[in-house]
Amino acid sequence: MRHTSVLKRTVLSRTALAAVAIALAAGCTAPSPGDSKSPARPSPAGTPSKAPGASADPVTDAKPGGSASPSASSPSDKQAGVLMREGTENEQVRELQARLRQIGRFHRSPTAFYGSMTAKAVSAFQKKSGLPATGTVDGTTWSTLTGATRKPTAEELNPATTNELDKPDSRCLKGRVLCVSKESRTLAWMIDGKVIAAMDVRFGSENTPTREGTFTVGWKAKEWTSTIYHTSMPYAMFFSGGQAVHYSADFAARGYNGASHGCVNVRNKQKIAQVFDQVQKGDKVVVHW
Repeated sequence: MRHTSVLKRTVLSRTALAAVAIALAAGCTAPSPGDSKSPARPSPAGTPSKAPGASADPVTDAKPGGSASPSASSPSDKQAGVLMREGTENEQVRELQARLRQIGRFHRSPTAFYGSMTAKAVSAFQKKSGLPATGTVDGTTWSTLTGATRKPTAEELNPATTNELDKPDSRCLKGRVLCVSKESRTLAWMIDGKVIAAMDVRFGSENTPTREGTFTVGWKAKEWTSTIYHTSMPYAMFFSGGQAVHYSADFAARGYNGASHGCVNVRNKQKIAQVFDQVQKGDKVVVHW
């Protein structure tokens, strides 16, 4: 019996190893427990592709799956003067979130869904404004907020990047720079301190981290396939050995569910295509926390 048990474990181990080998052969999208802030260690030369790598924020304003959320106030809400509350989903909520984001109270893109993050942001605003911190929006709260903010632009209501841009590193303020922030997980294409375009990005895992520092674009390739991981890397702009900024279809499909093998993945294909056309060989790349 003991011999049979050992044999079964051996077979299972070999099966698991075979599954890993198949996954690696398919590309560089092996799951990872999440992003890591461990010190950057040089990845092997020619590691251009990525897999997902950050767990979702446990408190979000994502609409709960399978549950119907009210899109307008209920009769009892109207009697109490409540305009918006947790569960409300409409364009006024989107405007609310955009206005809260203008004053630094909401730190993600507007979703039009009033979740726990929005409730906390509203409560904080009410407290600072000397209003009852209910976490719901009544007429007084709404008029106070609109008086303290301006009407959101179309870009503010539907921004190009889901993540809020980090304050640019000082190295990004002069010249032509791809400014990459690991803290905010964003890339900003900047010219003389002005943000021309911004997009969400993801990075390498603890074992294959994206290198930090100041680099330059060594070469570009509109169509490229990783010679190590055999995965497609459209609009690749190489800045450190095999590490590059490039579009990732896997990132676009799965989001932050793993990590790359060192590259800076972009999930907005249209944005990276536009930036690819503008970036020149020799332009600076700054990767920082």
